Amino acid sequence: MHDHSLLDLESTYCSFGDTVHYQEPPRVFSSCSGSFLYDESRREYLDLQMWYSAVNFGYANKRLNDALKAQIDTLPQLACQYLHKEKIDLAARLAGHMERAHGVKGRVQFNVGGAQAIEDSLKLVRNASKGKSLMIAFEGGYHGRTLGASAITSSYRYRRRYGHFGDRALFVPFPYCFRCPYGKRQDDCGLFCLGQFERLFETEYYGVWDPKVGEAEFAAFYVEAVQGTGGYVIPPRDYFPRLKKILDERGILMVDDEIQMGLYRTGAFWGLENFGVTPDVMVFGKALTNGLNPLSGIWAREALIEPGIFPPGSTHSTFSSNTLGTAVALETIKMLEEEDWGTMVREKGTYLLSGLQDLKRRHAIVGDVDGLGLALRMEICRPDGFTPDKAMTDWLVDEAMKCDLSTGGRSYGLILDVGGYYKNVFTLAPALTITRQEMDLALTLLDQLLERAATRTRQSAA
Repeated sequence: MHDHSLLDLESTYCSFGDTVHYQEPPRVFSSCSGSFLYDESRREYLDLQMWYSAVNFGYANKRLNDALKAQIDTLPQLACQYLHKEKIDLAARLAGHMERAHGVKGRVQFNVGGAQAIEDSLKLVRNASKGKSLMIAFEGGYHGRTLGASAITSSYRYRRRYGHFGDRALFVPFPYCFRCPYGKRQDDCGLFCLGQFERLFETEYYGVWDPKVGEAEFAAFYVEAVQGTGGYVIPPRDYFPRLKKILDERGILMVDDEIQMGLYRTGAFWGLENFGVTPDVMVFGKALTNGLNPLSGIWAREALIEPGIFPPGSTHSTFSSNTLGTAVALETIKMLEEEDWGTMVREKGTYLLSGLQDLKRRHAIVGDVDGLGLALRMEICRPDGFTPDKAMTDWLVDEAMKCDLSTGGRSYGLILDVGGYYKNVFTLAPALTITRQEMDLALTLLDQLLERAATRTRQSAA
């Protein structure tokens, strides 16, 4: 069946509610390998977003694919009310990492997607706080689009047509130093934004704290160590340690959303580990199965999740700890334990960030670049280097998908993901297995793309 027939069928029979139609016409892909996707004409596209960091270990990773095939041939299905070895071993390894790295005992439970695991965490913290339903979250934060998760996601767009199911979070500014909401400079601000947050607890009349009983109205603060959809914004190193101290002193739990940044995306096993902070609850997913099967989960401190506090049946999903997902995830964790992924990712990230900084020096529309491990950002601005330029960002995405960028006698497409508060940031999440040759290719293609933008600007001004 040809592409145009498939697109005709899609436009007639598929809901658009589960698909983002960025390109017109949309692309139809037929195969994948490593860092590349291929369309039905076998044109190749270098993927710099890897399914929003879900495919950290490259498309069609043989070892992980083989783990899935082996499980299909042994125990492909089992109701999650029963036990199987892979689930238990996986939970023990994840909890074991927290014990070794943080000295904290806890437990793990599973679900099928990031938003569903966020829902589980909301139940957990409401239960622990004796039913408090109010949460704190960041401006620019994204935690999912289920009704509960969208209440702690800062974008009103995800709630607008559905009303509220429960209480919307209190959103406070993230330390987005390139676009500081307070107009401060990072080198002399003294983390002013954190001081403004702590100010909320100075008196009962700021609306969150009862000093007579020493109790906050809020159960938990949902954080991302590096903002994902918000544009891969990286905070100052001492921000999270100071935030955790403020929360601990007020009895507010910290819930760490590692769905996009976990499993060495940032050069550490969990993103928050870059800042030396141990959360009370952690949510994970995406790269756990390299995109081969939906699986997510939460880890929580023993006091919050032990069976006497959070008993059997507190949450449930038919496919929550399915055998296929846990088998692949277990192989993923084994892979991570066998090699020094932290060093490898940090070295690759340093190399790519250096290349992005060179592009920034040579292209006026690149306003900011930054990175932590292989979570990298490139902010597209007007020639003043600061004003967000969404229109140009969208044009660059479309231009990259034409598959006519060329080097070495071959043509390529470039798959870019757009994030950020103003939708002007390329959030770059290449495969952790990306090679030096592929990184050089990425920088060459980005350079060509930015040069096309400069030519377009000059022609428009002529």
